[in-house]
Amino acid sequence: MHAQRRSLPQPILQYVLLCAIALLCLFPFWWTVVTAISSEGNIFAFPPTFWPKSPSLENFAEVFRVIPMLSFLKNSVLITFLTVFWKLILCSLAAYPLARMQFRGRKLVFGLILATMVLPSEVNFLVNFITITKLSLVDTYTGVILPNVITAVSILLLKQAFEEVPQDLIDAARVDGASEWVIFWKIVLPLIGPWLATVGILSTVEAWNDYIWPFIVMSKPEKFPLSVGVLYLSGTYGSSTRVIAAGTVMTVLPMIAVFLGAQRFFMRGIDGAVK
Repeated sequence: MHAQRRSLPQPILQYVLLCAIALLCLFPFWWTVVTAISSEGNIFAFPPTFWPKSPSLENFAEVFRVIPMLSFLKNSVLITFLTVFWKLILCSLAAYPLARMQFRGRKLVFGLILATMVLPSEVNFLVNFITITKLSLVDTYTGVILPNVITAVSILLLKQAFEEVPQDLIDAARVDGASEWVIFWKIVLPLIGPWLATVGILSTVEAWNDYIWPFIVMSKPEKFPLSVGVLYLSGTYGSSTRVIAAGTVMTVLPMIAVFLGAQRFFMRGIDGAVK
């Protein structure tokens, strides 16, 4: 009985800690939402305002009047979709032989792929931009998408996923005469759906929020993604923090919707990757 009583506070402390971390993560976004829908009050007051004063959607309407929001949104959706689509295909094709095939230099190739994780992505900007320029892909969606379709993290996660598939299943398919392509496409790939969903969600967030590389490659505003185009608000409304906050909220909301809609698959993939 005494041992049970002593153990009761531990879950409570864990929930309190998790709630505190959740509040710390949520507060910046909530403050931005409050700023975006407020029409009165000093947004820089201390202590800050936690509830909107005179709520209004005028700031959101102003965003649509000032910048081509729908055009930026369309560009972001197109770039994100193509990036995630090709990343899932190409990284799967790279991860499968590393996980299930035996060939000379396999460990060396995988080690070199992992070594790229040590370097920040900004290190590759110069080389990538020179390559994109030589290929005449500046100011194109392909120029934005191409350097991001292969990442070491995605290959690592999918390699782990392929290794979780029972070897007996693959051997049985080979005995039945199935080719490696058939095994990959019709047997193994459908079994790693949760991992594919995890990589897809992470890649979606990364591609949607990417700012530096599209800003470097693109110079025509009509081709800007939302992450770059919304910065026009900073120049046009440098003193109107509420309008800038409204544009920021509109940039974040699609990713929140995607994560909430695919949360079940994401958690299953993370659970499988941890195991």
